[in-house]
Amino acid sequence: MQNYHEEEILGKAYDARLMKRLIKYLYPYKKYVITSFILLIIISGLKLVGPYLVKIAIDDYIMAKDYDGLVMIAILFFAMLVLQFVVRYAQTYMMQLTGQMANYKMRMEIFSHLQKQPLGFFDRNPVGRLMTRMTNDVQVLNELFATGVVTIFGDVFTLIGIVIAMFSIDWRLALVTFVSLPLLAIATAIFRKKVRESYRIVRLRIAKVNAFLQEHITGMKIIQLFTREKEIFDKFNENNKLLRDIHIKSVFYYAVFFPTVELIGAISLALIIYYGGSRVLAGTISFGVLVAFIQYAEMFYAPIRNLSEKYNILQAAMASSERIFKLLDTEPRIINPPDGIKLDKLKGEIEFKNVWFAYEDENYVLKDISFKVAPGEKVAFVGATGAGKTSIINLLFRFYEFQKGEILIDGHDIRRLDMHSLRRQLGLVLQDVFIFSGNVADNISLGEKMDIAEIRKASRRVNADKFIEKMENDYEADLQEGGANISIGQKQLLSFARALAFNPSVLVLDEATSSVDTETEMLIQDALKKMLEGRTSLIIAHRLSTIRDVDRIIVMHHGEIREVGNHDQLMKKKGIYYRLYQLQFKKEEAKVG
Repeated sequence: MQNYHEEEILGKAYDARLMKRLIKYLYPYKKYVITSFILLIIISGLKLVGPYLVKIAIDDYIMAKDYDGLVMIAILFFAMLVLQFVVRYAQTYMMQLTGQMANYKMRMEIFSHLQKQPLGFFDRNPVGRLMTRMTNDVQVLNELFATGVVTIFGDVFTLIGIVIAMFSIDWRLALVTFVSLPLLAIATAIFRKKVRESYRIVRLRIAKVNAFLQEHITGMKIIQLFTREKEIFDKFNENNKLLRDIHIKSVFYYAVFFPTVELIGAISLALIIYYGGSRVLAGTISFGVLVAFIQYAEMFYAPIRNLSEKYNILQAAMASSERIFKLLDTEPRIINPPDGIKLDKLKGEIEFKNVWFAYEDENYVLKDISFKVAPGEKVAFVGATGAGKTSIINLLFRFYEFQKGEILIDGHDIRRLDMHSLRRQLGLVLQDVFIFSGNVADNISLGEKMDIAEIRKASRRVNADKFIEKMENDYEADLQEGGANISIGQKQLLSFARALAFNPSVLVLDEATSSVDTETEMLIQDALKKMLEGRTSLIIAHRLSTIRDVDRIIVMHHGEIREVGNHDQLMKKKGIYYRLYQLQFKKEEAKVG
């Protein structure tokens, strides 16, 4: 089961520490933010002008039957509305633009940070959760950047302005207007509490639904193979119902809160009409004052509704930012040395000295490993599953960090070499080949600027050209995600072409021929002879028949080196290698029979 604890945590509605870090993403666009802030103040001021113009129109012109003055006020009112529209457009555009730019910067920062993480990081963090950080959580922050940070101040300014305007016109009527505020405060407090809880559960349910979808869509082949569609559908239906129900519950709170605010506003309005109307009849205030107060009262509750929504945006943003910054604060366990040695061309000498390695704690999968590979030598590693063969490759490429010992390449400690220059000169072909969506040429060059002639040459040397040139558009042919439209053997041939195109000094083959048919294996074996020429080569293979011609074979067992020699020497010893070979030979005979 996935751990959904991170999705469940909401934290405080406002965290100054997190907000300070978020604001840094707005610094490059501070001119836009400041301009937007000024425009919001102007918008708030323009909103307050409307009711006051209505008061003047009624008291000074309508009651006095001054038609010319009324036309002037009407023109002024219309001009104010047009100006408010223009200013609102400019403010909205600036903040939306700022939000998108800040989000772009944050997404690039997260992706760059993920690229710096070693493979062990991805073992501990599910891909679905990392995708959520890059998409959902960043999108939540977009709402904060684009409609939250600055507009909250706009609503506050509007409220303050309305209160000042009311008290400046008539303080008694203002007090009557605010009699209903305690009811509004109670309703808002209850709404915030209920929505906070429902939002927490919604996040949890969404995380579970996303994880369920990712796992079962990826495993659809197995579901259909074992005809488990109905059972899986029922499980998804159950999860989906829970998500629907909590959303409906959340909608219920909104459906109750906003009409409640309207009701409280109506009560306030009724009090204004009753008390203000009686004063108009008594002649202590003008009719224009009463109309202005009615308009200000209606305006007063709109920012309160907006601030209630902004509370949810702010709370969600704090939770998302906490998760994002937790990811960004995760320091890579393997750091490229700032003054790392850059080797122009590797000779290919590799040496392991008393190396100990564990993926977790002290559960060592490699124990006191020592061996030396001369430049141009071809060395194979064999052993049962879990013997530690692949772990040796992982350490050589610095995908993981070893705990004890030394690994030397051309006499240099691997930890002092620049990782990028090191990996550029190491070629790796894995058993499980990853094919990116795109064309054939791009999958071979991986975005490197290569002439098509180089790509064709590499493909020809590994016999991949035979199937590529049969495809429509050959090297421009589109490949589906994961290489779904080509065979496993064809994927392997593409991976060989990819490795050869970069002309590595050291070639590493990790079970590279274990998943292909006999015909494809013959093509690969022919390609291997060409590829291995003049290169230091490390080969991991289950099929022992494919490594009979290597210079040396290292036999591993339970993380230790148990035997070393060529094929004939190891067969004479009649040890682990001999038993593995005999067992495999009998299996192949049984298949033939």
